[in-house]
Amino acid sequence: MADHEGFSHARILTVEWGHCDPAGIVFNPRFFDFFDWSTAMLCEAATGLPKAGMLARYDLLGIPLVETGARFLKPSRYGDTVEIVSTVVDVGRSSFAVRHRLLKAGELAVEGRERRVWAGRHPDDPARMKAAPIPDELVRRFRGE
Repeated sequence: MADHEGFSHARILTVEWGHCDPAGIVFNPRFFDFFDWSTAMLCEAATGLPKAGMLARYDLLGIPLVETGARFLKPSRYGDTVEIVSTVVDVGRSSFAVRHRLLKAGELAVEGRERRVWAGRHPDDPARMKAAPIPDELVRRFRGE
């Protein structure tokens, strides 16, 4: 991911029992659910629109995930309160990258990354997706300008 720090959004999450394995530790795939949700919230904050409104306004089919990964440094357990800070770290013509930092008691517990594609309708088949240019005003917003 690029070094540039762009638009950021933070949220607080309390770990629920359903996030955990039988030992009460967050099941690792759940973090990717947290990150997906956090990206949706980041886009909502950046556009000022709920996801359905963003899709309608920009004639999008979605912002599909094309790459992801994570480093797991400290376990999170049932009842923990964590902060997820999601930051746009790279913006291309039709894709953007997000870094997610899950902090527990102020310490980094999980660091995740995603690359998303701004996907509009394919001109030959409106049911299919095709990468589309990210609108200029969102490029600037994502870059933190």
